Amino acid sequence: MAQRTADEPLLRALWEEHGSALLAYAQRLTGDRGRAEDIVQETLLRAWRHGDELDTRARSEGGGGAAGLRGWLFTVARHLAVDAHRARLARPREAGDDTVLAALPASDEIERALDSWLVADALAALSPAHREVLVETYYCGRSVAEAAAVLGVPPGTVKSRAHYALRALRLALEERGVTP
Repeated sequence: MAQRTADEPLLRALWEEHGSALLAYAQRLTGDRGRAEDIVQETLLRAWRHGDELDTRARSEGGGGAAGLRGWLFTVARHLAVDAHRARLARPREAGDDTVLAALPASDEIERALDSWLVADALAALSPAHREVLVETYYCGRSVAEAAAVLGVPPGTVKSRAHYALRALRLALEERGVTP
């Protein structure tokens, strides 16, 4: 169980009297609710650490003690906001999730790359003659007659090799877990 201190009524009174105004001020300074809450918490922590001085200040200022105390709290909050801003500027900029995701290639590009690696691996498993026919006809976009001229074989051989090469490629892909 948390132990209560003699300063708890001071903190509770500070929060009740100045908390919402201090939070609104810190949020205007930072533009971020989370940072504003951190600043208010640190401001109240500093007030707690200087409780005796604040109590003396409030008594010595008479009726205007609350206004002087609020001014002190706002000044501390402003200093904390400026210090935090300067600290962020001194550090390298943090990459948020959006920045990291934007740096990654699109999922379609990743899928395409993985597919091309898989096909290249399956092509490597084919015989050189079957691989040459598929490369000339599918990847280079040559007709059967053009592929036959490049490979130095008759057009019928290109057709036959292409047929058996596609069957072998399908089997090689199925062995790698790819199903049509």
